[in-house]
Amino acid sequence: MYSSSIADAPLVREPLHAPVAHLIRGGMTEGIHYGSVVVLGADGEVQFQLGDIEAAFYPRSALKPVQAVAMVRAGLPLDGELLSLTAASHSGEERHLAGTRRILDIAGLTEDHLRNVVDMPFDPVVRDTWVREGRAPSRLAQNCSGKHAAMLYTCVLNGWSLDDYLDPGHPLQQAIAEIVEDLTGQRIARVTIDGCGAPLFSVSLHGLARAAARITTTAPGTPEARVADAMREHAEMASGAGRDVAALMRAVPGLLAKDGFEGVQVAALPDGRAVAVKIADGANRARVPVAAAALAWAGVDPELLTEFQGEALLGGGQAVGCVRPVRSLEPVVVSACA
Repeated sequence: MYSSSIADAPLVREPLHAPVAHLIRGGMTEGIHYGSVVVLGADGEVQFQLGDIEAAFYPRSALKPVQAVAMVRAGLPLDGELLSLTAASHSGEERHLAGTRRILDIAGLTEDHLRNVVDMPFDPVVRDTWVREGRAPSRLAQNCSGKHAAMLYTCVLNGWSLDDYLDPGHPLQQAIAEIVEDLTGQRIARVTIDGCGAPLFSVSLHGLARAAARITTTAPGTPEARVADAMREHAEMASGAGRDVAALMRAVPGLLAKDGFEGVQVAALPDGRAVAVKIADGANRARVPVAAAALAWAGVDPELLTEFQGEALLGGGQAVGCVRPVRSLEPVVVSACA
């Protein structure tokens, strides 16, 4: 299905994004969200594309399942909810903090070893509770702490240094970069620093979809399958209660899904069908309905996706419109505000 050779890095250029969703209010187009979308068939071939799927871009946290696979290949022995947390952009709920502490405890480390940024919980309800209780921001609460704890544990297992584990030249990050190139099938175009402080590798949207498909189609027991199984079985540990990405994995049997800041979404089915979305302006309100439309285009039963058509636009407290994917992206179902 996929070539074992690694293609050249995608070009670094201004992406040629296209309209992917319309903001409809009162039956009129009030705004347009631009972006890019790719749908892969079970054979790995592109079945649908819109915008620019080959330009270099930053997948942000949508790359975390690939990072988790790299750590498992490097010896990380976690499974279940702790492996799901390794690939998480978590909400900062108590279970996420407790899970991160457990990973650190297993590694013989403490929160002081973490080098991710200090932050408040990602979930607004949890964050508001912290503010009312007078709790201070912490590295543990930051949404990438599970990944960072697992990175440290991987370093301990391999005898790698801890203080500089976020340096792009560190053995851990070099191992992760190698697996990014392996699973995406292309060289990394650029390396920068993600919001949490970890190295961030630039690939193409096409490459991101390819990586997700390769993760979901490997044999049981492989590092890829272990990560996919953990995230699907413990979706709330990879995100949080009430998060759309967890709801999406619950709604579609066998689906692996991961979101990322700046409007990125990737999802793949066990047979290799996969979608990847980038919303140019980073808007979550477009990410969700566009991703749902792409999954319907890939053959997912539209009835399973009805709750992901996007939030209603309000006028005076009443629904007066919605965010509707462009017609070319909705061959099966059209949003209610059409």
